[in-house]
Amino acid sequence: MKPQHPETAAPDDADARRAVAPVVCYPADSVARPDRAVLARLRTGLTLTDRITVPPREARAFRVPRGHVFHILSHEGPQVGDLNLWNAADLGERFYSGKTRALHGTHLSTGDRMWSSLPRLRPLATIIGDSLDWYGFDAHGCSVHDVIGTRCDPFTHRLLSGDDYHHCCHSNLTRALAAETGLSLAEAEAHVHDVLNVFMCTGFSRETGQYVMKASPVRPGDRLEFLADMDLLGALSACPGGDCSSEHSSDVAVCHPLVVEVFRPAEGALQGWPWVGPNAYDRTHGA
Repeated sequence: MKPQHPETAAPDDADARRAVAPVVCYPADSVARPDRAVLARLRTGLTLTDRITVPPREARAFRVPRGHVFHILSHEGPQVGDLNLWNAADLGERFYSGKTRALHGTHLSTGDRMWSSLPRLRPLATIIGDSLDWYGFDAHGCSVHDVIGTRCDPFTHRLLSGDDYHHCCHSNLTRALAAETGLSLAEAEAHVHDVLNVFMCTGFSRETGQYVMKASPVRPGDRLEFLADMDLLGALSACPGGDCSSEHSSDVAVCHPLVVEVFRPAEGALQGWPWVGPNAYDRTHGA
C-alpha cells in the first residue's frame, strides 16, 4: 500500500514526471486471434457431451477434448467461480494468469486466449462467447472475469483471521484435482495455480492500489464460453464468497452452484481456427 503521508518531499519536476504518458508493455497485435466469423460458427450446432454441476463452496474437475467447446453457466443465482486449466497429458503445463494478463489485460472476454506456462506458452483455451461483455469497465474501474486476483486460500485466511477454513477455492481445487487424478492432496496442491475469476467483478482502488471486488452482475443464464486449444483437464470452484459482494472464505455469504457443459462442435466449425503450437524459442538463453 502506498503511504498516505510520504516521507520524501516531491521534487520540483514531480508533476512533469507524473505526466509522462504510459505505453503498453506487451503489444499483442501480432498474436494470432480467432476471426469473429469463426467464433460465430463455433457457437452454433453444438452437441452436448457432458454436464457437470459444481456445488456451492466446492469444486469439480472436468475434461474437454481438443477442439471441443465448454461453457461455464450461472445456474440458480449470482455466483463467481475460480477456474484452473491444465494440459490433460501434462499437469506441468498449466494456465499462466500473469502472462495472460500481460497480453490481454486485467479482465478477459471474447477473443482472448488463456496462455499456458513456460516454456510452451501457447493457448490452453480461447474465450469464444461472453454474455457479460456488455458490462465493460464501470465508474469504479471494475470489470468481470479477472486475471488479477489469485484465489481465496486457507493460508491467507489464517494470516488475516487466525482461523482455519477448508472451503477456500484453493482447497476446493486441490480436493477436486486429487479426486480426479488419484494424486494425494499434497501432490495435487502443488499443481493448483492462479485462476481466471469467472464472473467476478473486480478492480483496483485508486487511493491505495488494493485489489477490490463488488457484487457480480452475473444472473442465471449468463455464461462464459471457451474453445479447448488442446486436451484439457479443468477444475472449477464455486467460490465461498457467492457473488463476492462483501466477503469470501465465508459460510455466511449466499452461494449457488455453477454448471460446466461440454460440447462437440458441428462438422467444419473449426475451419480457419488459429491453432498455436508450443513456443518456438530455442531455450539456449544466450549460452
